[in-house]
Amino acid sequence: MKISARNSFKGMVKKVKIGAVSAEISVEIAPSIHVISTITKSSAETLELEEGKEAYVVIKASDVIVATD
Repeated sequence: MKISARNSFKGMVKKVKIGAVSAEISVEIAPSIHVISTITKSSAETLELEEGKEAYVVIKASDVIVATD
């Protein structure tokens, strides 16, 4: 796999929550460090995502917002 995005991390799928249209995927990229992504249900099925499977997290964002009160 070749990709232009600079922020990619290999990890282990820890949780897959499939909904009617979308899926929430939790990938552990380091001990106790999880990245959670919402993707389409179709994409989750195509990638055959399941707990224990290795996967890559690719982050390509123009903005990241963090806020608190």
